[in-house]
Amino acid sequence: MTDLAKNSLKFTFPKRERLHSKKLIEELFNKGSYFYLYPIRLAYMESPPEQSASQAMFSVPKKRFKSAVARNRIKRQMREAYRLNKHRVGAKAYNIALIYTADKQLPSSIIHKRVGKLLDKLNTLA
Repeated sequence: MTDLAKNSLKFTFPKRERLHSKKLIEELFNKGSYFYLYPIRLAYMESPPEQSASQAMFSVPKKRFKSAVARNRIKRQMREAYRLNKHRVGAKAYNIALIYTADKQLPSSIIHKRVGKLLDKLNTLA
């Protein structure tokens, strides 16, 4: 990616890009498709036509990480990885859920690589 292209991208994660509608989340998990790349499972489905940008949510199971501090750190790592790689999704809008499935915390570098690969794979499906 050239320096000019990098400067024109916005590496932000505003509220309009966060998936928080209970109806959309339920529909995503009931009707959406999945694929997996350790340590993250990605659930996705196309967004409704009135939604202009992709929306994402992040989940870490309480069953595996009892400590809220650990869960929040992993979610922060996934949000950061998504924020820096969301341009890989392309022009199509999706509702996305990133679910952490490992039993232990992994370094941010691994999470960044895997989220990037998952978003590349999502872009090739379109």
